[in-house]
Amino acid sequence: MVTRLIQKFEHGIIVSLIFMMIVVVLISTVELAYLIVADILSPPLFWLEIDDLLDIFGFFLLILIGVELLETIKAYLAQKVVHSEIVLEVALIAITRKVIILDVKEYEGLSIIGIAALIVSIAVAYHFLRQPRKRRDDAPSDNIKIDPAEVGD
Repeated sequence: MVTRLIQKFEHGIIVSLIFMMIVVVLISTVELAYLIVADILSPPLFWLEIDDLLDIFGFFLLILIGVELLETIKAYLAQKVVHSEIVLEVALIAITRKVIILDVKEYEGLSIIGIAALIVSIAVAYHFLRQPRKRRDDAPSDNIKIDPAEVGD
C-alpha cells in the first residue's frame, strides 16, 4: 500500500515537472522570438551586432537544453529509467552554450583548458555509450522476412 502511494506521488511529481517544463520552454520560445524581432527592428534595421547574435544563440541553446530535459523527464515517466545518452546530450549542449557566450578575456587559460577537457570527456563518454547500441542496430537480423507475393501456391 505504501509503495503504491509512493509510486502515485512520484508519478504526480513527474507529470507536474513535465507540465512546468512545457510552460517554461513555451514562454522561453516566445521570449526568444520577441528578442529576435526587437533586435532586427531596432536601428540599424535588419542588422544584428555580435553581442545580439551571441545572446540569441545562447538563448536558443538554453531552449534546446529545456527541450532535452523535457525528453529526459518524459523518458523517465515512460520507462522509469534515466537515459544516460540524453543526460550527456544536455551536458554537451549546456557546455556548448557556455563556449558560445564565453568572453575569453574574463577567464584564465587554465579555466578554458578545463572547459575543453570537459567537452572532450563528455563527447568521449557519449561516443562510448552510443557504440554498443550502434553495433546492435547495424548487426544483421536473424529474422527471415518472407514476402507473401513471392511464396508460390
